[in-house]
Amino acid sequence: MTIDRATKPKEKGKIKFHLPTIKRFTLSNGLKIIFVEKNNLPIIQFSFISQAGSKNDPTGKKGLAYLTSLLIDEGAGKFDALQLDDEIESLGSILKCSADQDSFSISILSLKENLKKSLNILSLIITQPRFEEPDFIREKQKLLTKILQLRDNPEYIASSAFRKILYKDSPYFSSTIGYYKDVENIKPEDVKEFYKQNITIDNSTLVVVGKIKIDELKNLVEKNFNNWETKEHKKLQLNNITPTKANYYFVHKDGAAQSQLRIGMISKSRNSKDFYARTIMNSILGGQFSSRINLNLREDKGFTYGASSSYQYNKHSGSFIVSTGVQSVHTGESISEILKELKEIRKNITHDEVNFSKSYLIKRYPALFETYSQVASNLMLLIIHDLPDNYFDTYIENLEKVNSNEILKAAKENILLDQIAILAVGDRKIVLPQLEKLSDGKIIELEI
Repeated sequence: MTIDRATKPKEKGKIKFHLPTIKRFTLSNGLKIIFVEKNNLPIIQFSFISQAGSKNDPTGKKGLAYLTSLLIDEGAGKFDALQLDDEIESLGSILKCSADQDSFSISILSLKENLKKSLNILSLIITQPRFEEPDFIREKQKLLTKILQLRDNPEYIASSAFRKILYKDSPYFSSTIGYYKDVENIKPEDVKEFYKQNITIDNSTLVVVGKIKIDELKNLVEKNFNNWETKEHKKLQLNNITPTKANYYFVHKDGAAQSQLRIGMISKSRNSKDFYARTIMNSILGGQFSSRINLNLREDKGFTYGASSSYQYNKHSGSFIVSTGVQSVHTGESISEILKELKEIRKNITHDEVNFSKSYLIKRYPALFETYSQVASNLMLLIIHDLPDNYFDTYIENLEKVNSNEILKAAKENILLDQIAILAVGDRKIVLPQLEKLSDGKIIELEI
């Protein structure tokens, strides 16, 4: 059959997406379970999540949650680190441990035939981690080496510095992996204490996705976790996150051929009412390849290989950030063009832009649920952001409802020009004179 590639294929009608029914139950010890039955393949994903992350790191020991996540699978129960690796590999299972700002997670993907053994391993890691000193020394040194390597990465420097600018008065200000001096100060007992205070039953949920019936699942998880007992987690007191101020910031990176730019502000939380309008607005502005910012800086000006904007949400707030790396000699022009686009989005949005962005967001949405681990990761969003169980099934419908006036209103209410912070990371000789022209010489220089 010959395909006429000059003719656009006909659309097959509206995309409909429905996640299988989300089921919830609680074990006798209080551990919460979220379950979605998915029978495409004979595999099961278990994802354990505690609502504690780098925001819970104590002062002077930033990086503690991340280091704990590196150590959690280095031996558990009767298995030392090597034995545990061998056992997991023999089952064909995949284990992942991680920590971010809001959460600490341990996941295992298992074949159905090895379900019992894989779940037993997961339960041992969660309830009986060893945290042995030789493993601590090794993983701590690897983390220190990683931090040193990232110190030379302009993208990391920019993102880390901008987080400090936005969240200066909040536990969210620090990088998840921490800082060199802080990690140096962490002792083995700190890891054990972090785990004891934060990875607790009342603060945790086990997310399960896969080919299993709910009755079988209930029996298995009860058997593996019924003896786990913990105290209540240590409550974290958070002050209100203060808005940013419209200042220019600079970090020197000697000899950098490019300038890394971060331009943005503190935003509303993930579950605020105008979330869908903001999502479409961001898509138009910088959330896709054909967005205004990318077309301007890449396609029109040729200053960069790519520029984007995004909303980045944590449990308590969020941030709106424009990110790009531009030719150093065009740093000032790039900042001016980005600010111009931020002003313009508050004035005018076309129906064509709205329709195109809606189509883009809707058509890509089902692809976010293709794998078992993707489904589990999305279910964890319900926990972190306190979203309703029907969130996924109503996402497309809620996007479709938004009109142009609501998107323009969201732009005016959320792109606040008097709160836009501007950071450039680059070579002082080339970049600083350009910033001085834009800022009337008022620049805050940061040391990283």
